[in-house]
Amino acid sequence: MRVLTEQGLAAMSAVEMVAGFADRTLSPVEVHDAVQSVIEARESVLNAFWARDPAESRRAALASEARWAAGEPLGPIDGVPVTLKENVARKGVPMPSGNAGTEPVVPEADAPITARVLESGGVVLGSTVMPDWGMLSSGVSSRHGISRSPWNPAWTTGGSSSGAGAAAAGGYGPLHVGTDIGGSIRLPGTWLGLATLKPSYGRIPLDTPYLGRAAGPMTRTVADAALFMGVLSRPDPRDWTSLPPQDIDWSALDGEVRGLRVGVHLDAGCGESCDAEILAAVHRAAAVFEAAGAVVEPVGPFMTQELLDDLDLFWRVRSWNDFRALEPEARPRVHPHIIRWCQGGADVPGTRVLQCYQQVMRIQARTVAATLPYDLVLSPVAPVAAFPAERPMPFPEDERTMAHIGFTAPYNMSGQPAATVNCGFTADRRPIGVQIAGRRFDDPGVLRAAAWYERSRPDEAVPRWPDNTHGAPTGEKTTSTTPEGEKP
Repeated sequence: MRVLTEQGLAAMSAVEMVAGFADRTLSPVEVHDAVQSVIEARESVLNAFWARDPAESRRAALASEARWAAGEPLGPIDGVPVTLKENVARKGVPMPSGNAGTEPVVPEADAPITARVLESGGVVLGSTVMPDWGMLSSGVSSRHGISRSPWNPAWTTGGSSSGAGAAAAGGYGPLHVGTDIGGSIRLPGTWLGLATLKPSYGRIPLDTPYLGRAAGPMTRTVADAALFMGVLSRPDPRDWTSLPPQDIDWSALDGEVRGLRVGVHLDAGCGESCDAEILAAVHRAAAVFEAAGAVVEPVGPFMTQELLDDLDLFWRVRSWNDFRALEPEARPRVHPHIIRWCQGGADVPGTRVLQCYQQVMRIQARTVAATLPYDLVLSPVAPVAAFPAERPMPFPEDERTMAHIGFTAPYNMSGQPAATVNCGFTADRRPIGVQIAGRRFDDPGVLRAAAWYERSRPDEAVPRWPDNTHGAPTGEKTTSTTPEGEKP
């Protein structure tokens, strides 16, 4: 008999779950039920879900259990619990984009990501929340209220993949999908201690591609992120911007960093300067690479405040157009911060918008040129650690609204892959992530480096995931389970 707590089952990695399903020491149904117990215990505080149907997901787990019993799993994540961000289309599930002013779109078909997950047997638990139009870096939403960190409910989840981040850190199963146009996967990654990947532009097919937008895995381990990439990166003809199909062994995570040229980028050149604790944590991470034989060199700033401001204005114009399209009576329901922010894009001349677009191209060129000499570039993810959950943005003043994305947004514009791995904690135990970026299209190299650092980082940088008491290390409960194929 194998005895595991419900939290222990729910917190298992996807790699461990699949191995247990294969040797019949674990059942997809018992894993699903354990995850649902954790959700029931935590969701009233964390507020991670927009839509979930436990009865439907349990039916999917039962079907997976039957496939494993017959030795016919659908794919590499058959039976593994998965969540999808609410802007990833699921047929028939409304998509309000976190915004109380919108009339939710009800998709008639699954997005490529959803289709790949279902084709691989993933058990979709539901759709996770996001802030208004995905343009807040927090868990604050006019439609959904506030999502909160499992580490401490007073802290932000980050955003815009706020619900996905809360679900990953909170033990709602191992695999979660976020989206990212300026940092929306990696910001929850750093503020929640997660292993994430913002992949190369076009690596994961989307049904609504847009300049700089990417979707990617949000997990607790790099191995799980790699496993999920093997599913999410499968081709789909609906994305006309996607990369050509490529045979990548995503499980090949072994390797060393000796001889790699590693840049360390500590000054974004724009936005707010980094807190000392964050700089110290990234310095320590770089020292781990250097001690293992990597050639570590400083990378100077390649962004400017003007470039960041023009990217911000480009986004403001886009959101102003969305806001202006709402019915007049619906507009006041949008979050006040978003209303003020997007009003800065009202009546901007076309010539100015084109200038902003050209600045985006300059960001792309500068980022590629500055990082091309290096196999990897290490940097902070954000200049500050997790801020209060009620705050829409790290810096609440309207003119500083994007002052925290100087390290992340350049890699969206350049299309380069960038991962996060936890590399330390502040004095009050807020997680700190290091961003590991690579050359364009070298997603496997970035994941190998992230996996190497995950194995090599000092013990004090390893997350001890919070339990239901919000902030305590994971503890024992008294639930015992008898997996399929075993007798008590």
